[in-house]
Amino acid sequence: MKFCLVDRITEITPGESISTIKNVSLAEEYLQDHFPGFSVLPGVLMVEAMVQSCAWLSRVTDDFAFSTLLLKQARAVKFNNFLKPGQTLNVSVKLKKNEDDTASFQAAGTVEGTSAVSARIVLSKQNLQGQRQDMEAIDDRIQAAMKELFEQIRPDDTPA
Repeated sequence: MKFCLVDRITEITPGESISTIKNVSLAEEYLQDHFPGFSVLPGVLMVEAMVQSCAWLSRVTDDFAFSTLLLKQARAVKFNNFLKPGQTLNVSVKLKKNEDDTASFQAAGTVEGTSAVSARIVLSKQNLQGQRQDMEAIDDRIQAAMKELFEQIRPDDTPA
């Protein structure tokens, strides 16, 4: 199961920062079990929303050059607030360092102006072709799919 935890990119400056939102709906299946009678967005999914936001900033910064962006490290993760159905997680990310095969970020999520989660995140950037030469077509398909998804969630004022 794949969770798309960035509903909308509200602002993006390639090489610098991104702001995104994740709206929490009672219809999301994982809320049925987390926790019955007190539904909240699981902390790991708050972190994943920040990771996905970092990945979008990395993709745009690198002009979608990498098919695979993986969480390499999450440090100083702090959970400060619950996120309930009907609320919105506002994620803000700043790019700290962009290297050939990794990118480092400072990320934070707020709910109604109050801190909910924060972390320092490092992503690994790679193409599958780097592991196996016959994977170039798969890299191309993934990159095209990410560009298409970006078109759906990008801010209206971002050039296509």
